[in-house]
Amino acid sequence: MHLSLHEFAAAVLRLSLWLVVLTAVFVPLERWFGAQHAPRPRREFFHNIVYYVISSLVPIVVLSLPTALLAVAARHLVPDALTSALQALPLWAWLALVFVVGETGFYWGHRLSHELPWLWRFHALHHSTEHMNFLANTRTHPVDMVVTRLFGLIPLYLLGLAGPSVTGSGAPALLLIVGMVWGFFIHSNLRWRLGPLEWLVVTPAFHHWHHSRHDHINRNYASTLPFLDRLFGSHYLPRHWPAEYGTDTPQASTLSGQLLDPLLPAKK
Repeated sequence: MHLSLHEFAAAVLRLSLWLVVLTAVFVPLERWFGAQHAPRPRREFFHNIVYYVISSLVPIVVLSLPTALLAVAARHLVPDALTSALQALPLWAWLALVFVVGETGFYWGHRLSHELPWLWRFHALHHSTEHMNFLANTRTHPVDMVVTRLFGLIPLYLLGLAGPSVTGSGAPALLLIVGMVWGFFIHSNLRWRLGPLEWLVVTPAFHHWHHSRHDHINRNYASTLPFLDRLFGSHYLPRHWPAEYGTDTPQASTLSGQLLDPLLPAKK
């Protein structure tokens, strides 16, 4: 995908404004309602900003070709009867179906990133943060991001929920935007418990256990719908909070090392 200078400048401006908004919202909230930590190194802050830019631009550039190919495949593979039936659904029913199907795909993409060693090589970077904060949401290797998102997008196209039709054309973007916005919240350093709402949507308490260092790192894979973890046996949400975050998988201290090391042959 080719971006003109004007389009690139506009994208950078949007990212900058969005970062200002996120900072204005989450920094005071995390200071008032979060766990207290020692100041983090400036290098980590710099890395988080770079990952924020990468995670915002990579989907636009890298996913454009796969989604275009998926749209072409869907045009030939999805029966016309299914397309017509989906287009006849009320908007609320269509949106709900898009959300559940896409989130189920994301769930399995995320879970396999833990269970398959070659995918964990890339996903481990996301678990390297030892103090949860809203920018931890963007601390993701580009390969990990693309693989996980394709798991969510492919079912939408193959089931006729996304494609060249007017109704379906915005489904991938809608799902990714909702997931991104909610991701900042569930990664934030907010010690809030939301009562019965925790049965309906993923909250910081739910997702913090996924980032715990040892026992429960392979739990709570869902990004927005916790019933998926209950359905597939990976749900865990006690009343207390994790004592320690991070991963024992070694990570390079430099940004270039974090991005390149997973691409190199595994060290024996």
